[in-house]
Amino acid sequence: MSISAIEIEIPFAKKVIITDDTLAVDLSDGRSISVPLSWFPRLIQATVQERQNWRFIGKGHGIHWEDIDEDISIEGLILGKPSGESQASFKKWLNKRQSR
Repeated sequence: MSISAIEIEIPFAKKVIITDDTLAVDLSDGRSISVPLSWFPRLIQATVQERQNWRFIGKGHGIHWEDIDEDISIEGLILGKPSGESQASFKKWLNKRQSR
């Protein structure tokens, strides 16, 4: 008996749109994914300017926000995974941010 693994190619991001409550990403396979911004606490806390300061990483397989030290993978968005950051980590980040 043999089991063959199905290889799934994850599309890459082509465009990112961020509103007050939504993160939307256009993908290379023609799909668009839209998720609530509330899935990513650091993005909720970010200013509009900080939210707009992003870049693709891994040839479009992720998005990075330098100002808030946030990375989101396209695979995670496709799988419907919100931020995996612990409450302790987020609180530490938030306290550091508020003390600036």
